[in-house]
Order: sequence, then C-alpha cells, then structure tokens
Amino acid sequence: MYICKMLKKNSSQLEFIALMASLMSVVALAIDALLPALDLIGISIGTENIVDNQLLITMIFLGLGLGPLFFGPISDSLGRKPIVFMGFGIFILASFICVYSESLEMMVAGRILQGIGLSAPRTISIAMVRDTFNGDYMARIMSFITVVFLLIPIIAPAMGKFVLDHYNWQAIFYIQLIFSLIVSFWFWKRQPETLLKEQRLKFTSHIFIDGVKEILKAKRTIGFTVISGFVTGSFMVYLSTAQQIFQIQYDLKEQFPYIFAGIAIAIGTATFLNGTLVIKFGMEKMVTASLVAFFGISLIYIILFSSSANPEIGVLLTFLGLQFFAIGFLFGNLRALAMEPIGHIAGIGAAITGFISTIMAVPISTIIGRFVSNTALPLFIGFLFCSFLALLILIYLKVSKNKAQLSLKDSI
Repeated sequence: MYICKMLKKNSSQLEFIALMASLMSVVALAIDALLPALDLIGISIGTENIVDNQLLITMIFLGLGLGPLFFGPISDSLGRKPIVFMGFGIFILASFICVYSESLEMMVAGRILQGIGLSAPRTISIAMVRDTFNGDYMARIMSFITVVFLLIPIIAPAMGKFVLDHYNWQAIFYIQLIFSLIVSFWFWKRQPETLLKEQRLKFTSHIFIDGVKEILKAKRTIGFTVISGFVTGSFMVYLSTAQQIFQIQYDLKEQFPYIFAGIAIAIGTATFLNGTLVIKFGMEKMVTASLVAFFGISLIYIILFSSSANPEIGVLLTFLGLQFFAIGFLFGNLRALAMEPIGHIAGIGAAITGFISTIMAVPISTIIGRFVSNTALPLFIGFLFCSFLALLILIYLKVSKNKAQLSLKDSI
C-alpha cells in the first residue's frame, strides 16, 4: 500500500512538472520558432533596417513584463486556473493580429499583446509551484520544470525552418495556436486549483499597492529580482541577435536551428544538474559560482577577440556554450530565492518580480542588440557588464545577510 501511494505521488509530481513546463513552453515556442523567419517577416511587413527585426523578439518580452501586473493580483483573489484561460484567450487574439500584420508597427503591437496573454500561464505556473513547494526543494522542482521547458527551444527553430520550407511564416503562428489549445485542455482536465479558497485575498483597489509595499520591504526579494533582470537581459540579447549572428555574420542559415538547439542543450544540462546540486550546496552558493563563471568567461572572450573580427564558429560556440551552461544554474535559483520571502502573496510576488526583471531586460537587450551588426563582440561586452553589476548586488546581499545574523546573535 505504501509503495502504491509513493508511486501515485511521484506520478502526480511528474505530471505537475510536465504541465507547468508546458505552460511556460508556449512562451518559448512563440519566441524561438519565429527566429528563422525574422528576415522573411521583415520583408513581408516592409522593415527598412535589419536590426528592427530584433523588435519581433524583444517586444514580446515587454508584454511578458506588463501582463503579470494585472494577472498576478487577480490570481491571488480569484484563484490560479481562471487566469490561465484568460491569458490564452488574449494570446489567441494577438496571434491573429500578427498573422494579418502588414507593417512593423502592427506586428510589434501583436507581439506585445501576445506577451501580455502569455504572461498569465508563465506567471501563474510560478505561483502554483510556490503554492505547492518552498525553499531549496522549490528550486529543485523549478530546475526540473526548466529542463522540460527547454525541450521547446531545442526543437522550435528547426520546426520553424521546416514550416518555412514547406508553407509560410504565418503557419508558425497557427502551430503556436494549436499547441496553446492542447496545453489549455490538458491544464483544464488534470490540474487542480493550488490556491485554496481560505488562502485567497479579498480583491480590493489596494491589493496591488499593499503587495508592492510588502515586496519592497523584502530586500532579498528585490535584490535577487534585479540580478535576475541582468541575467534575463543577457539572455534576451542572445535571443534577439542569434539569427543575425549565425545566419548573416557566419552565413549558417541551414545550420542555425541545430546551433540554437546545441546552446539550449547546454542550458538544459546545467539546469538538470542544478536539480541535484542545489540540494547539496544550496541556492546561494550555486548562484555565486555561476555568476563568477559568467563574468570570467565574458572577460576572457573580450581579452582574446577585442581587436579582431569574429573568431571561427567553433570558438564562438564553445564560449557561448560555457556562458549558457553557467546561466542554466541561475534561472530557477534566482526565481526561487526571490519568491521565498513572499510565498504568502505568491501571485502578486510572481507578477511584480517578473515585471521588474523583464522591464529591466527589455532595454538592456534592445540597446546592446543595436551594436551587434558586424561582430558578436558587443554580445560578450553586454554579458560582462550585466554579470559585473549582478555580482555587485550579490555581494551587497551577502554582506547585509551577515550583518543581520550578527545583530541577531548580539541581541540573543
């Protein structure tokens, strides 16, 4: 009987991980499947400057940052599940706007609205994890969710290229719609509500303001959220410029989906390892080691190639693989560290922390991405800048924590 209960519990937990990853995966599909089509979409909508095509990637993140400010607080009041369906409805509407776009402005508007819609399943999945788990075990679960989630970036560019070769760029949006409907149905049938009625907050005009005030008092939540913003910004620079670097600078249009998949595997491997290592070493040690590695790898690349053109493709891929292997240890741990002090307001907490990190990341990626035209060097300069600032904040948080512990000992 005990063995049967354990098997049922493990099976339920595996499905939970797969389902939460699927909710997040719609976001990855909406971004990564479009990468091989950026130049064709740009031609179709009359883009005059090739770097403007990066907006099709960065602007969806703007929506992903804005949407949670609405969906997060409401989910703390109405429950998690209704908000997911509301978000998917907005995403479907936005996808049709993108399909029928005839100008850059209309496409950008559609992508922002797509991001707003997808921010609901993305934010709510994190809130549901926090409703169910906490501490290092939450980081472990987030790591496994991220591993499953990263299957989409591995296959999405190849899928996008296949669709382009056989149909057109509009078909990519239709595939996104089909995938979102399948995930919605699975979520409706199999996922119970994680926020019990007695734990819900009464919806008032002050619910958001009160949540913001409480989060602003949580120094560690804000600190790790800002660090997450720098890391997310770094990753967004790569996402928005990868097509330009590999397809244009290196003329590897056919190989691009496989290169992108390889980088995603590096992140996935690190994230999978994190699920085991975080229990042994703890979240903070993992974050510290990863940020130091991220900074060091960036610095070495800049020293070696600051006065030359792009290195051979194998060299660039080695450095990018190492960079994103380091980043793979950061995503889940930073989210878990930021959410840990505010578990009682997980919906608002996921919304505000997600908003801060994403709104930081959008201008970071947009500004740095403008310089990635003839060489990949600005990408690594951006990595160095972001990791350096993140390390400074981490040091500040560690010093503050040590001072607080000393003060507590003195008072005892």
